[in-house]
Amino acid sequence: MRVNGVVVEFDEHRGDGWIDCDDGRWYFHCVDIADGTRRIDNGSEVSGIRDVGHRGADEVRDVRPRR
Repeated sequence: MRVNGVVVEFDEHRGDGWIDCDDGRWYFHCVDIADGTRRIDNGSEVSGIRDVGHRGADEVRDVRPRR
C-alpha cells in the first residue's frame, strides 16, 4: 500500500529514520530511497510503499519525494 508522509528524522550515518504518514502513524524506513541516494532531508514530503520489514513491523520502502 502506497503511503504519503513527512520525514521527521533521518540519521545519515545509520541510513534510517522515521516518516510521519497521512494515516497518523510513524513508520520506520531504511536506506531504501528510490533514487539510490543515502540521504533524505528532515521535513521532506515523501511517498513510499508500506510493507512488513525484516523485523516483522510495518516499514516504508521505495521512498520517493512527493511532487
